[in-house]
Amino acid sequence: MSTLHTVNKSPFERSALISALNHLRPGDALLMIEDGVVGARKGNAFAGLFDDAARDCEIYVLAPDLAARGIAESDVIARAKLVDYGGFVDLVAAHQRTQAWL
Repeated sequence: MSTLHTVNKSPFERSALISALNHLRPGDALLMIEDGVVGARKGNAFAGLFDDAARDCEIYVLAPDLAARGIAESDVIARAKLVDYGGFVDLVAAHQRTQAWL
């Protein structure tokens, strides 16, 4: 069973991103939303953590939340795919479970 893991908190404030990354299994996906999108910026302290996860899992970032925080799409790590709200819905439908990391 595949799981969509969502992270909505900044990794600079909470450990939700680390917890989600530690629980990813092959076939799962990680979607960063709300303040969680901060973790997907190139060059930050967390950017290197995605390399291992992206080998077996897909990494997504909600583009409207990037825009709301003034983060350019070009500032997002290379392994992340940008999705809109429709893409968010598609991800939920494509996975058997959704786990929100708070």
